Amino acid sequence: MKGNFEFRTRKSNRSLWVIECIDPNCSWRLRASKIVPESTKFVIRKYVGVHSCSLLNRNTNHHQATYVVIGEQVAPQYVGVEKGPGPKGVQTFARTKLGAQISYYKAWKGRKHAHTLIRGSPEQSFHVLPSYFHMLEKLNLRTITYIEVDRESRFKYLFLAFGVAIRGFRYMRKVVGIDETFLKGQYRGILLVATAQDCNRQCYLLAWGIVDFENEDAWIWFLTQLKEVIGDTDELALISDRAPSIKKVISTIFEKAHHGACAWHVAQNLRNKFKCADIIGSDWSAVNTYRCDFVWYMTEISHRYPRVAEYLENEFGFEKWSQCHYPGLRYNITTTNMVESLNNMLVNTRDFPYVAFLDVIQEKMSK
Repeated sequence: MKGNFEFRTRKSNRSLWVIECIDPNCSWRLRASKIVPESTKFVIRKYVGVHSCSLLNRNTNHHQATYVVIGEQVAPQYVGVEKGPGPKGVQTFARTKLGAQISYYKAWKGRKHAHTLIRGSPEQSFHVLPSYFHMLEKLNLRTITYIEVDRESRFKYLFLAFGVAIRGFRYMRKVVGIDETFLKGQYRGILLVATAQDCNRQCYLLAWGIVDFENEDAWIWFLTQLKEVIGDTDELALISDRAPSIKKVISTIFEKAHHGACAWHVAQNLRNKFKCADIIGSDWSAVNTYRCDFVWYMTEISHRYPRVAEYLENEFGFEKWSQCHYPGLRYNITTTNMVESLNNMLVNTRDFPYVAFLDVIQEKMSK
């Protein structure tokens, strides 16, 4: 392939394989047959390795440069890394290392095949998922795992909380951020994440879930499993965005805990709904201020944007986004940035099969 010579198969069966140069006048050929009739291994019986054909027969758009061959050759570059070369990088690899010019589509398929060789296929991942969770529970004390399937035994939800994270939560601030992000693998899915913070404001990875769709049923299932991990007390605060499916479910599952809205999502909601980007500064100051200053900020907002002030009080409720009105302790945690940081950390792995993706999570938690 590096010399840009192509070959064609002259004979191929279960016991014999004969190939020769695409030019019938060329002397290059190879003949291989089984070692013994019962074996699955072939041995080269004859090989003429010198081409006698014209240089005009060389072709950089190599017929044998299939996506399978490209994938097998480039696969080592995906070992031990999260991203690896993209399709354009695979094109460069094929041109410089293999001497073949390939299309972007073939490079994309070669990259996908390399991913399958290194990380397994999505189908294999679904098949080994129960065994994978069994070993996690066996090797990690008090690890909690769940898998939910539908009536046809097809995957629907999964939940994972490592035992070490569960045991350590007692020493964390009792503020849990909840958020979701899209997965990009063949079967898509939604990643649900619950995180906390320690006293140094470092992210503490708590629990993970993967569901088929983000809807009320999925959140009920995930938060029910999460409740088993973190409990339900009046000292607990749950911070999330303003997705209706989350807002409705949290108050049902967590009867004692307090629910707060992410201040950043509140600000974005105001900007999109009322087209008033200049209010973000005043509104953001009202989030963190004390009660006396809060009245002043809200008075300013009501004078300039009466509808916004009414919306913040009646639709959101001051207790959801303002620290001075919040009934519990939020420790100055007003956003779900701690969850967004984790989503950014996993951005290059969201197209992995589920088991490979969970391996990355386990590796991150081990650091």
